[in-house]
Amino acid sequence: MKRLILIRHGKAEDGTSEISDFERSLTEKGKVIAHHMALRLKEIEKSPGVLMTSPAFRALETAIIFAGEFRTSPDAVIMNSNLYFKMSYRNLPALLSTIEEDTETLTLFGHNPSFTEIANSLCKEGCDFIPKTGVICISFKIMTWSQITPSSGKTEYFLKP
Repeated sequence: MKRLILIRHGKAEDGTSEISDFERSLTEKGKVIAHHMALRLKEIEKSPGVLMTSPAFRALETAIIFAGEFRTSPDAVIMNSNLYFKMSYRNLPALLSTIEEDTETLTLFGHNPSFTEIANSLCKEGCDFIPKTGVICISFKIMTWSQITPSSGKTEYFLKP
């Protein structure tokens, strides 16, 4: 069994001419909600498995907050630029090919609309729009990450702030 947890970044600052989209930080409210959602996830999961994040600052901040609640070193969080620049269902297999096959759970931190599109493609039942700091866990009755196909997953839970 493989499990994919998708976590959309928390509420970020509005874009300005001085700060690029890539550099936007979480707002104070975004940080508080991220801590709250990390605690909710911790009630369900003993471990988030491998943590991988978009390098965009708001996603990285969200990932580090979740890592902290699970007592995982920030150094263990893997940054993957494809989660910012190229994330889509079509590009998911390439990302999954970088994950060790003995990894049972992969937690990704990233952005919409790609995360909602991926969840909709993977789950038979579809998925609502993933809100900021939303968490969806999809499980697959497979042995390898390469066996993931459209509609092959089942939603285990969908946490909304």
